[in-house]
Amino acid sequence: MRTSSPSSIPRRAAIGLALLLSCGVSLAQGYPARPIRLVVPFPPGGGTDIIAREVANKVATSEGWTIVIDNKPGSGGNIGVDAAAKANPDGYTLVLGQTSNLAINPTLYAKLPYDPVKDLAAVGLVASAPLVLVVSAASPYKKLADVVAAAKAKPTALNYASSGNGTVAHLATEQFQKAAGVQFTHVPYKGASQGLTDLVGGQIQMYISSVPTLIAQIKSGQLRALAVTSLQRNRDLPDVPTMAESGYKDFEAVTWFGVAGPAAMPKDAVTKLNAAFNKALATPEVQKKLAAQGAEVMSGPPEKFASLIRTDGVRWGAVVKVSGIKLD
Repeated sequence: MRTSSPSSIPRRAAIGLALLLSCGVSLAQGYPARPIRLVVPFPPGGGTDIIAREVANKVATSEGWTIVIDNKPGSGGNIGVDAAAKANPDGYTLVLGQTSNLAINPTLYAKLPYDPVKDLAAVGLVASAPLVLVVSAASPYKKLADVVAAAKAKPTALNYASSGNGTVAHLATEQFQKAAGVQFTHVPYKGASQGLTDLVGGQIQMYISSVPTLIAQIKSGQLRALAVTSLQRNRDLPDVPTMAESGYKDFEAVTWFGVAGPAAMPKDAVTKLNAAFNKALATPEVQKKLAAQGAEVMSGPPEKFASLIRTDGVRWGAVVKVSGIKLD
């Protein structure tokens, strides 16, 4: 019986390794070879979902890929982001994260199941949008000063809805209350649709969310917009004043959206995804669609997004600490 010589074993191992590496290169070159799942950590119909679908559809059409939207709402977006962070890091599971679940929640939650810096690989920025404070069209409040006056007359009597604890809308409203010297009652929802129903029905007096979430109802006349949280007026809501114009100097709160995946994703997959998303975002079609939603296109390399996650984590972390809000 023939046996392998000791010297032949390393040689065979080297050949096997070379074959594996060549297969890996081949697989990378063929990426993606199956549908990509894009987790949206909020319910269908909200601002994050709308942006995800618009951009993903363009990427899929342009590249000939299949991108499946997977809505996983709950816990201020934490459930969906955690699912993506813990997914197989093969490039086939992504998440459209945003300011709240990537920059705010690490400080807000005592036990967050993921670390957005260590557990996620940034793919690229997609868009940004200001928030807007709205009331029902039937509301007696015609301007922001009316809301403040009512809140001062009856502290905590006014309810405001947001898409969840720890979202940019929640913290921005906390900042506004301190600036105005008033106190509202926060009613968090898992997403936009139920809060909008309660607002129109009169159970909630105000709603604060991103412009993409509320712009359709504002334009249809169901909602009255009182103020936006950007330093300049939103180009799709030119008649709505900013918080600064309404008497709250330098007030600003903007939410951003970006694509990420598990930390150990192959770098070449990240590069290919980044190029595909940037290409889609550069088209007039996508820019027009996002602008119609009150959002502004953002793009750039993965490093730009990774840097923003870190710097905004510090910025919003300070706001969380000053507000005293803490969630389990």
